[in-house]
Amino acid sequence: MKTTVASESVTVSIDTEGPLTMIGEKINPTGRKRLQAALKERDYDYVVSLAITQVEAGADILDVNVGVPGIDEVAAIKEVITVVAGAVNVPICIDSPSHEAVAAALSVCPGRPLINSVNGEEASMKAILPLVKEYDVPVIGLTLDEDGIPVDGPARFAVARKIIERAASLGIPIENIIIDPLVLTVGADSNAARVTLDTIRLVTEEYGVNINLGASNVSFGLPDRHTLNQAFLGLTMGAGASCAITDAAKLASTIRAADLLRGRDAHGMRYIKYFRAHPPKDDG
Repeated sequence: MKTTVASESVTVSIDTEGPLTMIGEKINPTGRKRLQAALKERDYDYVVSLAITQVEAGADILDVNVGVPGIDEVAAIKEVITVVAGAVNVPICIDSPSHEAVAAALSVCPGRPLINSVNGEEASMKAILPLVKEYDVPVIGLTLDEDGIPVDGPARFAVARKIIERAASLGIPIENIIIDPLVLTVGADSNAARVTLDTIRLVTEEYGVNINLGASNVSFGLPDRHTLNQAFLGLTMGAGASCAITDAAKLASTIRAADLLRGRDAHGMRYIKYFRAHPPKDDG
């Protein structure tokens, strides 16, 4: 199944049978003090530098989140999307829990953006899914609802089913729904990664939709996070994940290697092209 997103000049297909699509995560102020300050001060040169760096590292899509306490999110997201879209040519993922901010972003975002996100709460589905229908754009569906994040795969699958069926009732095609099975840290629960993998299996077997991950959450609070993130990405890609919100600078090489090993890179051309553009550093 293919989910299509686009900028004014570039179309990206998130494909269950294709290589993993990388959504650059850096334009998100959570835990990033410099970005928080830049957004408050409307220092968009810094935001643009983050966008360019991520695209150069291999990001196919850029996530844009401006959720900083004390700013006008509706005004800020319109400004940031406008400057980012003017600086890079990849599609944009509009990242906000605010219906008003998402609507404002859709009104200025060129091409066919991705919305991040809707969830299984009634209020979320009532607010976001009509926008998905109106603008004919894809959306990421988070497997949580009024009761929080379910503790096992079947319960998360039930939330995914609710989102997909509600979307269908509004006339939204299934390819416009990307399910996020949610990733929690194994530092708090050693079964957390297994639950995510179980959810991926259940959703892909029943619906065959694209699967998104916030992959780096799995290692939060643990040493050598990079190794854990690499291992987890490989497992999830094998299970059926087709896109991930991640740090392209740190994980693009792992993703290119996994795609090659999965037979998703004809003649290794993407792998070779990536390493020609980003030769490994000589530690000697």
